[in-house]
Amino acid sequence: MSGQASGMNVPLHSADHSRTYEGFTYVYPVVSRRAGGVSIGVNLNTNNACNWRCIYCQVPNLTRGAPLAVDMEKLESELRAMLRDVLNGDFMSRRVPAGGRQLHDIALSGNGEPTSAREFGGVVDMIGHVRRQESVPDAVKTVLITNGSLMHRPMVGRAVAALAKLHGEVWFKIDRATDAAMRKVNNTRTGMSRVHSNLVIAANACPTWIQTCIFLLDGLGPDDAERLAYLEFLRKTLAEGVVLQGVMLYGLARPSHQPEAPRLARFPVAQMEEMAREIRRLGLKVIVTP
Repeated sequence: MSGQASGMNVPLHSADHSRTYEGFTYVYPVVSRRAGGVSIGVNLNTNNACNWRCIYCQVPNLTRGAPLAVDMEKLESELRAMLRDVLNGDFMSRRVPAGGRQLHDIALSGNGEPTSAREFGGVVDMIGHVRRQESVPDAVKTVLITNGSLMHRPMVGRAVAALAKLHGEVWFKIDRATDAAMRKVNNTRTGMSRVHSNLVIAANACPTWIQTCIFLLDGLGPDDAERLAYLEFLRKTLAEGVVLQGVMLYGLARPSHQPEAPRLARFPVAQMEEMAREIRRLGLKVIVTP
C-alpha cells in the first residue's frame, strides 16, 4: 500500500503499511503484526509492478512487470538515515506506541516481488555493509518477503545465501498448494513443481518460513481438497529432509486494492487455529496472526 505519511509525529500502527515516508523513495517504517515490532521496509518496486497479482494484495494500481532501476546511492542514504533515527534518535518515542518500540528487522518487501529487481544482489550486499557500519544489533533480522517465483535464478540464489549471513530469513509465500488454486488466488501460472524446487533452494540457502494468507472468497475458505493438498505438500517436503523454520499463518489485516476486494472477508479465527493444529502435527512451528 502506498500513500503519503500524514506527519512526522503521527504514531504508526499495524493497520497502516504506507510505503511512502517523509519524502523517502525506497525506505519506510511499519509496525508489523507478524514481526511484533518495528520493521524497516525496503521497497524496490516503486512503480507498483509485480510478476504476480494476488487477489488480496493491498497495493493500489498494481501492474504486471518488473521494477524500475534502483538508485543505489539514494537507497543507501535513506536506509542509513532511517536506522540512525530508529536506533539512536527519538523515532521510537515519537512514532511508535508503547509495547512496540523494538526494531525487529530490515525487510526487503514493498509493492511487488523484490527479487525481480536487477539490483537485488547488490541491495543485499549494501544492507550488509550498512548494518556493519551503523552497528545494527545481531538480534535485528534481515528478512526477504517473497513469492519465491524467481528463486531458481542464480543471482537470486547467491543473494539469498548472502542474506543468511546477515541474520537473514526468507518468508516464502505459499497461499495454496494446487496449480488451480494458485491461479485463482495468486494469478500466476507458476506450478507447484516449481514452488517445491524453489522452496528447496531457499531453505538450503537461508532459514526459511512459509507464509500463508487465509481468507474467505465469496464466503468460503479453502475447501477440503485444497487444505489436504497443502498439508500433503508440507508433509512430503519435510519427508525429503528440507528444513523449514515453520509456517506463518495469517489473515486479512487491510483492504485489498484488487478487483476481487468485495468478495473477500476475514477467515474465522477458530478455523485458522484448527488449521494451525493440523500443521503442528507435522512437526512444524506455526505462528497465527488472524
